[in-house]
Amino acid sequence: MPLPSVPSTPADRPLKRHWLSLLLWSLVAAGAYGLYIGFLVVPERFNPWAPLDAMAPPDLLTGYKLSRARSDPARCLDALAQTPVQYDPLPDRVTGPGCGFENAVRLRAAGVRLGAPLPLSCPMALSFFMWEQHALQPAAQRHFGQRVASVEHLGSYACRNINRGEGTAAGTAASSAGSRSRHATANALDIAGFTLQGGKRISVLKDWHHADAAGQPDKEAQMLADAHASACRFFNGVLGPGYNAVHRDHFHLETGGYSMCR
Repeated sequence: MPLPSVPSTPADRPLKRHWLSLLLWSLVAAGAYGLYIGFLVVPERFNPWAPLDAMAPPDLLTGYKLSRARSDPARCLDALAQTPVQYDPLPDRVTGPGCGFENAVRLRAAGVRLGAPLPLSCPMALSFFMWEQHALQPAAQRHFGQRVASVEHLGSYACRNINRGEGTAAGTAASSAGSRSRHATANALDIAGFTLQGGKRISVLKDWHHADAAGQPDKEAQMLADAHASACRFFNGVLGPGYNAVHRDHFHLETGGYSMCR
């Protein structure tokens, strides 16, 4: 015959919590030690300290790994080197107060045609590739059944101040270096449109809010909306036509600044 259980008293509960907490921390310490000595092996996909694989499908750890890669020059270049991106390293350069770049590359190709090669910081080049690979191309396939062949851009590096649409000339002496745009450090790129493999051109200026006869956003508008929204996962800052009139004809993508998705 089983013995009757003895209910715990309020005085026992703190002691039980203490032992449970001690057991939990012991398991955590044992797991950490097992990882340290190599007894336990965590697949890189589930290991937050593993190097970023820019080719792998994004998961819950991708944002953290991308942030770590962008914050470390060597780690960023290592991640970029594992991709099919074609680029040439650029020497660090200072072109004026608050202007210049370091740890930058001249991007020649990134899965899409870009026109003339353009200078970008390594964090921007890495983020651009991941956005194009994991977001832009899937959006084009989803809405049009074909890939993006080329990206139309309005430039990357430029020694100028933030353009707030106030009529102030970029780079004038009246503005301080503290107002420099992310373009001034090659940490920004402006995207004006895309051309699909079949030759169809999609323009931010013309197609952002374009609708069909029933008043619903057409496929061009839907693709642009997807491209804009998904960019917020791979860049620190994303501004589009909904932000202000200055951005009515392009997406502004940047790294290194404050987090914003507008």
